[in-house]
Amino acid sequence: MQPWLTELQQLLTHGDAVVLVTVARVEGSTPREAGAKMIVTRESALHTIGGGHLEWRAIEIAREVLRDGMRVPRMRRLERLSLGPSLGQCCGGAVVLAFERLDVGDLDWVAALGKSIHAGKAMQRSVSFGPLHEPVRLAPLDTGIQAPECLLWDGAGFDEGNALLTETIVSREVPVMLFGSGHVATAFARVLTTLPCRVRWVDVRDARFPSKQALTEWANVTIDARETPEDAVDDAPPGTAFVVMTHDHARDLVLAERILRRGDFLFFGMIGSRTKRRQFDERLAAFGIEPAAIARMVCPIGIEGIDDKAPEVIALSAAAQLLQAIEAARAAPNGRARSTVFLAATADRP
Repeated sequence: MQPWLTELQQLLTHGDAVVLVTVARVEGSTPREAGAKMIVTRESALHTIGGGHLEWRAIEIAREVLRDGMRVPRMRRLERLSLGPSLGQCCGGAVVLAFERLDVGDLDWVAALGKSIHAGKAMQRSVSFGPLHEPVRLAPLDTGIQAPECLLWDGAGFDEGNALLTETIVSREVPVMLFGSGHVATAFARVLTTLPCRVRWVDVRDARFPSKQALTEWANVTIDARETPEDAVDDAPPGTAFVVMTHDHARDLVLAERILRRGDFLFFGMIGSRTKRRQFDERLAAFGIEPAAIARMVCPIGIEGIDDKAPEVIALSAAAQLLQAIEAARAAPNGRARSTVFLAATADRP
């Protein structure tokens, strides 16, 4: 689910009043895209709409809305801010920010939106900035929609009496299946906790995963210990990102064969030596895997030019390459934002 949505629901459940700040429109060069969000409370600000003086001014306005909204139900406000000399930022563009004061009375639609997004459904959120203070409206969208969108409809001069903000909100989480529980896999899992993904961490039953206490803050990670970890490849739905980091080369080969036979992946990488790559190429060909399919396997994995073998460095390099593949898929004409990503890795990175 969207991190801002999870935190918004938690704050409202505890009875806090907040202001949801949305980048409603961008003009020219800006630090964040339309739809970017920040949550402002009396004491803190969560997430970012771009930092710098823009964010400082947005927090200042949000606290005004938070205070004034104590007397006006569903108080909302639009502000156009130029990123030129007045804010001391060099982007040169401008943004229109939407400010919405929310309290426990908004919990129903926030919870309903969260439930739908968690289920993988696309939703449209509509917010009126007119004088009637209408409630937020939600509507389900076609399940094939995978790209978010944010549009501000208004009159001349950003007339709040006619303004309507409509957002297409979809889950941006990539399902990831991580195999292996060694140092590299643990470092990689830790990186994934900071990214928009849901991680299913798979290994043999006697594997040494981090303690349950250590995993309490890894909200997007689920442990799956089983007798035959390779069976999980077939269990995973299309759109899964497979990350294999075992110490067993024989299991790596089995996983590679299953991955390549699926064929519904966007990226398949393997950490290992070039010698290992040549051996796997030969063995996979002997299994009947087509040369074109084998050629899709990336080995060694990681960003070119990063050769450090420390687990944390490997994890960051592999995560960056994974993000590149995901971004490329989202930018593709067919919009395969949920394409499967496979990474096979062992600890012997060259």
